[in-house]
Formats: sequence, structure tokens, C-alpha cells
Amino acid sequence: MTGDTVECFNCGHANPSWAQVCRSCGAPIRPDGPAGIGPGGIIPTDQASLISMGGTVGAIVLAIVLGLFLSGLIPDAPNVATETPSPTPSASASASPSVEPSSVESAAPSGSAVPLIGTVTFGTGIDPDTRAVTGATSSFSAGVAFAHSIQLIEPFAVNVIQEEVIRVADDGGLTVVQPREGSDLTVQADLMVAGFRVADAAGLIDAWGTGNFILRVYRGVELLAEGRFSFS
Repeated sequence: MTGDTVECFNCGHANPSWAQVCRSCGAPIRPDGPAGIGPGGIIPTDQASLISMGGTVGAIVLAIVLGLFLSGLIPDAPNVATETPSPTPSASASASPSVEPSSVESAAPSGSAVPLIGTVTFGTGIDPDTRAVTGATSSFSAGVAFAHSIQLIEPFAVNVIQEEVIRVADDGGLTVVQPREGSDLTVQADLMVAGFRVADAAGLIDAWGTGNFILRVYRGVELLAEGRFSFS
């Protein structure tokens, strides 16, 4: 502090010796010794002090107004819980109509997309060397031999297979005429081909009737192959 100025204890600004508040930061100035020659009292009345205090208050007010203005420009964050639309179920999620079970129980129905590892062919005879059918045909009548051959892409791996025979009605209905259970046929486990022949189809026609049929070959419950034939 000099004779003409007093240094603010808060910011160090040099103020007139009679100033009671800092003209820079507005902090009260309490100089040591007797009071300055300026006007006394708690609230300063000198012009310089009032200008300093007014500038400080104005800056505070301006900051508040600016803050309120900016807050009005920033939109409120959306409420996810209330504004997020609920998912609409797609058509694929709708429950499919129930399908009545077929009277035919089988591991894989005819025309299934499940690939089979074998094929069935029909004829009137069996080649003893290749076990393939001869006299290829799929239509049979009484007095004609009924033969079929099973060809796999891998060995049978078992010694017994089973065959199921299903009659197909004109309206597409299916009826099992020979169940898989109890229809065991012997094969060689290390071979991929097997052939079977009935000397006269008459006995089968008497048992199964006439019409169109599906023959399915199983290894346990696994459907290996299937083929179609008819009796007249």
C-alpha cells in the first residue's frame, strides 16, 4: 500500500487509498491503520467502487441469463421407456394352425426333405451277382413275380432291416398294410445292395389289395429308402 493506493488483499489489484472495495474483484478492502479519506460506511458510495460492483453484479446476471438461454436450446433427452415403440409381431410369429396327425406313423413321410441314403427299384427278377433287379417294372398283377432291390451309398452295417408297405388311396389317404415291426429281412452288414423276390405277386395282392403302394426300408428307426409300385 502506498500513500495513493491500497493493494487488494484478495487479488492484489491497486485501488485508490479511499476505496473500500476492490475495483477489480469487489472484495472489501480493510487497510491497516486509520480509515482512508474516502467516504465511510459499510456500503461504498464512491463512483469508482459502485462502477466496479456494478460490473461484477452485471457479469453474474449475464452468466445466469446466458445459462437459462442455452438450457432452453438443448432438448430434453427422450424417455426410452415411454417413447420406444413396442415391437409388432411379424406374420411369421403367428401361431400355425394345428395339423391333424396322419394315420400312418413313419420316421419320414414320402416326399420329405430329409435326404435318404438309398433307393428302391422294382422288377420281376434279381441278378444273383449284382443283386440288382431284372425285368424292371413297377406294376404287378397275379401270376407275375414281385422283386425289389435296395441300393445304399454306404454298407448296411446291420444284419437285419425292416420294410413297411403303405397303400395310397385315390384321395391321398395312407393306410399301413404291412407294419415295420415284424417285417425283418436279412442282409449282409458289409454290403450296400440287397435284393428280394416273391415268385407270385398274387399272395401279396390278396393280403394288401390292389392300387398304389409305397415301400419303405428302415434300419432300426432310420428311414433308408423308399419306392412306389402298384398292384392290379
